Amino acid sequence: MAQTPMTSIDLKAAIMLLLLAAVWGGSFFFAEVALSEVPPLTITLHRVFWAVPLLALIVGLKGLRFPTSLRVWGAFLVMGALNNAIPFSLIFWGQTQINSGLASILNATTAMFAAVVAGVLLKDEPLTPKKIVGAALGIAGVAFIMGPSALTEFNPSNLAQLAILGATLSYAFAGVWGRTALSDQPPLVNAFGMLVGSTILMVPVVYVVDGPPSFALSPSVWAALLGLVALSTVLAYILYFAILARAGAANLLLVTLLIPPFAIALGVMFLGERMEPEAWIGFGIIALGFAVTDGRLFSRLLRRKPRHAK
Repeated sequence: MAQTPMTSIDLKAAIMLLLLAAVWGGSFFFAEVALSEVPPLTITLHRVFWAVPLLALIVGLKGLRFPTSLRVWGAFLVMGALNNAIPFSLIFWGQTQINSGLASILNATTAMFAAVVAGVLLKDEPLTPKKIVGAALGIAGVAFIMGPSALTEFNPSNLAQLAILGATLSYAFAGVWGRTALSDQPPLVNAFGMLVGSTILMVPVVYVVDGPPSFALSPSVWAALLGLVALSTVLAYILYFAILARAGAANLLLVTLLIPPFAIALGVMFLGERMEPEAWIGFGIIALGFAVTDGRLFSRLLRRKPRHAK
């Protein structure tokens, strides 16, 4: 019998949620280290290529069957583009111009933009006023971070921030595609097929743009790539689906707000990065937008409001 997802988070789910935020927050740190020797597109290829055999092993050990339908593999190819190849490449390129902490803050808008895209494209997830307000606050937070200069000049930093936002929109469309084209497949099989699809897409792109990948890399860069693959991709997907089954999709979305603190802390401790005050304020506005989109915080506050005796 399938378990009914919980509407609250128990201790085990909370620990897994924090661990997922840590390994996904670590992806920005690992990428920052790898970018010292490896181009952004090649980092994307490393991340998806090496994750394929690891996930294939896990899928096999769980006794899941690999699909044989061409329709399903075509859907995997699209999912690989929307959820891996495009956003990973945009984020890694963005990190060549801005630090890992700021990239993770901009990435936190994913949940709000996903709610809007789903509201427009999916009949069973209507576009409600709170989703519109939440997205507006998310945009306001981004605008605060980028500042008025973004409207008057296009420097590499502004373009990099727009690249991160492009990645969040790609994630949003990936969510809709997954719901409509791959909902009949086991989640881990979807993750495996998606990574295969993104690998197929990235191999020719990398060879044309960057040339054959170099394997003469320093130990620290190899360690960063290993972290991206084993922790931020394979372990992350295992945690993702475990939390989804245990605590539900709404609680899982909390990870988008937990990622930046981990990414920022790693950047400060090991890379000497520092965050400007406007980035923290912008993150606060984005967090408020998430709270509005999610709705549960405000509904709980209203329930706790004391009633005056008549």
